[in-house]
Amino acid sequence: MNVQKLKDSLSNISLSMFRKDFFGIYHGSISAKVSTNKFIINSSDSVFDNIEAEQALIELYFSKDYRWKNASIDAEIHLSIYKKFSDAKYITFTMPPFTTAYSLNHSLIIPKDYFGDQELGHIKVYDPKNFDDWYDRADTEIINYFAKNETNLIVVKGYGVYAFNRDLYAMSKQLAILEKSCRLLMLDGASGKLDLDF
Repeated sequence: MNVQKLKDSLSNISLSMFRKDFFGIYHGSISAKVSTNKFIINSSDSVFDNIEAEQALIELYFSKDYRWKNASIDAEIHLSIYKKFSDAKYITFTMPPFTTAYSLNHSLIIPKDYFGDQELGHIKVYDPKNFDDWYDRADTEIINYFAKNETNLIVVKGYGVYAFNRDLYAMSKQLAILEKSCRLLMLDGASGKLDLDF
């Protein structure tokens, strides 16, 4: 596997997601599985519009060593997904603003637009209940959700979206469709509150 090509692909996608506000300056994660026991993930201090920088992506072995202390806070979650799901080649944690906002007041996302309906169908919103110990529970609860619901995407209420896929661009497309659908749902809800009769 060409690791540099993989890093370039992650860099291109992360820049696109950063521009759409899916990633914060230092918040979010993206990774790619390199081999049966190794993956690449952004460092804890990565800025997502510039992860082609040498120190921005770290290669981690499944067995933890000194490199793990510089990796994203989400590295443990990514590791758990890679271990559990053989079709997980790429993983990301994003905070798309409309999806995250919509999750605050809804337990189910039912897209009304064509692409959302055809590509996504209905998506449950997972409620973590308590954010105080979320990172202690996240890897187990996310894995259980993926397995129980036979899905590769979880919307966590007020937190963001974890997704995995065999194909980086298919994963990105799914996230973009979800965000557009949530944006349209919010606009549709807002327009219902307006009196448009003059």
